[in-house]
Amino acid sequence: MSKYSSLWEYVQKNGNQSFKLSFEEIQAIGGTPIDHSFLKYKKELTEYGYKVAKISMKEQTVIFDKID
Repeated sequence: MSKYSSLWEYVQKNGNQSFKLSFEEIQAIGGTPIDHSFLKYKKELTEYGYKVAKISMKEQTVIFDKID
């Protein structure tokens, strides 16, 4: 089980084609802050039908897109 499993499940249940979450929201949902390991773990998200489209360090947000 990944440390981001609860976040991936949340993203999958969201169901939107594309949406944005702040780092703060991600920490609240997943119970763990975004750190450098997020880059490694993000590939797990494809198993849930989504991908990480963009990570903005300036805005401190992540955009998730549904895989067609």
